[in-house]
Amino acid sequence: MLYPQRLGQFTREHADTVAALLCGLLLLFGWFALHLGALGLAFLLLPAAYVIGGYESAREGLTTLFKEKELDVDLLMIVAAIGAASLGLWRREYHLIIDGAILILIFAISGALEGYAMQRTERSIRSLMSLTPDTARVLLQGREEEIPINQLKVGDEIVVKPGELIPTDGIILSGYSTLNQAAITGESLPVEKTVGEEVFAGTLNGYGALQIKVHKPAQSSLIQRVIRLVEQAQTEAPPSQEFIDRFEKGYAKVIVVAGILLATLPPFLWGWDWETTIYRALTFLVVASPCALMAAIMPTLLSGIANGARQGILFKNGAQLEKISQVRAIAFDKTGTLTTGQLQVFQVVSASEYTNNDVLKAAASIESSSEHPIGKAIVQAAGDLDWVAAIEVQAIPGQGIVGISQEQQIIVGNAIFVQQYVTNLPEELQEIVQSWEQEGKTVVWVAKNPTPNPSPQARRGAGFQVMGVIAIADEVRVEAAATISRLKQLGIEQIVMLTGDNQETAHSVAKAVGIDRVYAQLLPEDKLNIIRRLQQQYQTVAMVGDGINDAPALAQASVGIAMGVSGSDVALETADIVLMADRLEKIAVAMHLGRRSQAIVKQNIVVALSFIMLLLVGNFLGNINLPIGVIGHEGSTVLVTLSGLRLLK
Repeated sequence: MLYPQRLGQFTREHADTVAALLCGLLLLFGWFALHLGALGLAFLLLPAAYVIGGYESAREGLTTLFKEKELDVDLLMIVAAIGAASLGLWRREYHLIIDGAILILIFAISGALEGYAMQRTERSIRSLMSLTPDTARVLLQGREEEIPINQLKVGDEIVVKPGELIPTDGIILSGYSTLNQAAITGESLPVEKTVGEEVFAGTLNGYGALQIKVHKPAQSSLIQRVIRLVEQAQTEAPPSQEFIDRFEKGYAKVIVVAGILLATLPPFLWGWDWETTIYRALTFLVVASPCALMAAIMPTLLSGIANGARQGILFKNGAQLEKISQVRAIAFDKTGTLTTGQLQVFQVVSASEYTNNDVLKAAASIESSSEHPIGKAIVQAAGDLDWVAAIEVQAIPGQGIVGISQEQQIIVGNAIFVQQYVTNLPEELQEIVQSWEQEGKTVVWVAKNPTPNPSPQARRGAGFQVMGVIAIADEVRVEAAATISRLKQLGIEQIVMLTGDNQETAHSVAKAVGIDRVYAQLLPEDKLNIIRRLQQQYQTVAMVGDGINDAPALAQASVGIAMGVSGSDVALETADIVLMADRLEKIAVAMHLGRRSQAIVKQNIVVALSFIMLLLVGNFLGNINLPIGVIGHEGSTVLVTLSGLRLLK
């Protein structure tokens, strides 16, 4: 019972191959029948070969003719084959019927090979679809229950056991594990995840069990957005392919008109006999068809998209793969793009009677009650030190924070705030602070009143001492400088930084990464205007960003590139290319991929046109027959298609 089912499934999945095989067998037996003089059997087998091998091409060609009122290559092939058969019957030269059948057979084999080649690209892209399981294990009233992914709701708590795929994006409620995020970000090394951190659907859980809270609908997960965008990329033709499609429609009409002229004029102009004239006209229809030219672009671009997806670079369509190869100027956002977007303690300097650890412990005891990013950076830096959380903590927005730690009053804040408690700030520390601020770092002062049990009225001059200063900075991405250097090596003419931050900080980061041109203190519309100005000068301009305020500039840029992990939803939707791993060096990889794809497309076009010209010359000189013309024509098409698949490596 299973065998017929498997046979039926195989036939459906490999219909083109089965049709080509049957066509080949019928052609072989028909040729034997002609050779043995069994014309009746031959006239039964050969038409069957025509029908089976040419049915799909005839159907597609007639559909295009009647529905779109356009001629296409498939119909030209069928006309040429039927013309050869008709000529053979008319002249009783039955080998021409064999020639027509060989034409259809080679065309069918070519179609099957092209189908397999494109399926390889399709599988590479569609492998994204298998990255998420169909069900999730949900906690319902203390019990685990498996439900379909599409039934998950925001707020549901799911359990993921070791070795399982994460079913949807969520926040870890409990547990600790390492996750393999290669399928999403292209990163091969596992990433450690613990409570409070976000996990993504399609990533593979390591050795730890995790309890995860769903914080967005399953259809809004990162992997689902990736899948939708890749599907969209497959259906949208880039400008070059649209041009080739328009060219083909006009070119097919020219071929038909030229074929009719070649089938009628040579006997009157050059004295050809009618058999030679019609045969050459039919061969012309075959060799002049632009099949290879039509296959020169899309297989290459789809292979490039698949290659990029495997490396954590998501091209939303083939047009962006073309455009990034033409980029002459790139604009970078600063925070979250060139920097990590996460504040860290850069340096601690203590007053003479204290140590750096004393300063950090005192600041951390107060800041542990704060939600401010600066406070979090200080607490993180003091993580290995022994400190006790303060009590009676009071934050003064924009200035600082006050509290009591181990019966001593501690203050942490900017210079103006600390001077409310301390009469004079140490001069040696002021000099250090001034140099830090010139480098664009944020500085917090730490002071304390060493008197046990200070009264609430303890104010300026009442025994407060400066303990030290802490420099806070947004860490520059480790790969940023190497990326900028690589882009310059690739010939990018202008690299600029756009930021809403102050001049000092902006220039400090720009100097660290090697960017010479900086625009600071910008609003979103300012970034947009600068992109427009760059486009006037350099035409094709890329913008790299991650936040909502970058969205207008990303949309305006010729190529918008968003950071996938840290990027806002608005930035991800607006951008043309998404770096799934937030790895800046992938920009250079994407650019190289784009340039390589364009080089292959140009090679393919040259090969396709060269084959057409050689076959046309050979046809007019009488050096090729119809089967040789078909082999040359279809061989060039398969060659060009396989050439495009080189980008899968």
